[in-house]
Amino acid sequence: MINLKPLTLEDVSPFYEWINDDISIKYSLSIFQSMHSKEQIDAWFLTVVNDLKNFNRGIFLNDTNKLIGYAGICNISKLNRSGEYFIFIGDRQQWAKGIGSQVTQLLLAIGFEKLGLNSIMLTVSEPNYAAIKAYENAGFKPEGRMRKACFRDNQFHDKLLMSILKDEWFDRRDLIKNEDN
Repeated sequence: MINLKPLTLEDVSPFYEWINDDISIKYSLSIFQSMHSKEQIDAWFLTVVNDLKNFNRGIFLNDTNKLIGYAGICNISKLNRSGEYFIFIGDRQQWAKGIGSQVTQLLLAIGFEKLGLNSIMLTVSEPNYAAIKAYENAGFKPEGRMRKACFRDNQFHDKLLMSILKDEWFDRRDLIKNEDN
């Protein structure tokens, strides 16, 4: 259904629309809340494309090669073998199709198998029920709560901290493989 590929400067165009769509960015990166102009988005996107410390990938549809978002693992600590998962599907026509779950599984495999991480964490806004359910289905477990850490719709809400460990992911993967056989 999808392919994860490095982003290039030519991939910026959809972000102009997505970042200026209040619904698309509602629970996404805080920086998206303050960017609106083409120049601001270009400057941010240039840092994403040139970022060598984090693992950033564009989410492309296999059949059309259309860019629909980006995801990756940031804040990677080689010493602690840990990182933070993120995903942004800006194309709302692609929501609720299982793409986020597929991206999550692909990036967990990359994080644990290729990047050698032991722990991958994420934060998610508490009102984002669909995302929380998807992360739980992927094997993420709750670790904590950051109280009133996010301000959207003129009110504060909590952010949840979730993580998955390498051995948990491998156990889940093996269990799913055995159920398929």
